[in-house]
Amino acid sequence: MFDAIALFVTIVEAGSLTAAAERLDLPAATVTRRLQALEHELGCRLLHRSARRLQPTAEGLQYYEQCRPLVHALTQATRSLDANLRRIAGHVRVLAPVNLASGPLAAAWAGFLQAHPEVSLELHLSNSVQDLVGSGADLAIRVGAQSDSLLTQKRLGEIGLHLVAAPAYLARRGTPAHARELAGHDTIVATPLVAWPLRDPASGEETTVRPDARLRVDEMRLAVAAAETGLGVLLCPTTYTRDAIARGSLVPVLEGWAPGHRTLYAVWSQQRYLPARVRALVEHLHAFIQADPLLAATH
Repeated sequence: MFDAIALFVTIVEAGSLTAAAERLDLPAATVTRRLQALEHELGCRLLHRSARRLQPTAEGLQYYEQCRPLVHALTQATRSLDANLRRIAGHVRVLAPVNLASGPLAAAWAGFLQAHPEVSLELHLSNSVQDLVGSGADLAIRVGAQSDSLLTQKRLGEIGLHLVAAPAYLARRGTPAHARELAGHDTIVATPLVAWPLRDPASGEETTVRPDARLRVDEMRLAVAAAETGLGVLLCPTTYTRDAIARGSLVPVLEGWAPGHRTLYAVWSQQRYLPARVRALVEHLHAFIQADPLLAATH
């Protein structure tokens, strides 16, 4: 109905059906047909039309004067809202895992804010899955595909996992050659990786190890630091150990046994329109992750 009313207001202000059609970029026949449909719905004639002139009827003039300010106000409000939604500015609230947000993605947040000075960012970090819809957050970063049909998800990259230990620990306790030998080793467990799904690269046999941890923590960097001191074997993302492996303070254990990659997603509610500032953050995170060989893995 609003489109028809806006069309009528445009016809009156343009002064002719032809001029209105050009202003609206519509065929003249379409403008005429829509005007006739509006008149039929209202039950009165709105315009006197002739080959030379177009003039509102008394009812048409009254209707125009009542509708014109409403049409202009709503059009302006729509343009302002559209401009605001397209502008990369405003507040973005994100839910993310502690280990991921403060580790591999730490530099991504600063880079995004530097690139978009009119955006403010609020990060709520937890290693537990938080309620995206109920929290009112704009976006969540999660590991693993989401089964919730109310969420839209975009793949950002993948996180590799492997087992590591300090050379000094392995020299003291021996290097395990099979998953079952982990039962005789000290282990470090970092949530959420409390169960270790392992696969024998020779036979393909799969087994899940649930370590009786000597140390259990919910912060991955602390777990890596503990492994470097020689406290035991640790399953963790490859992104956390690249520097330690490069300097020789950690080495891979049971290579080929570790579970595959875990897919990283940005998710948001299907019930919410995604403003430009949130879309910009999703694209920034995607580009940041794809630039990191350990996160962009496609195995």
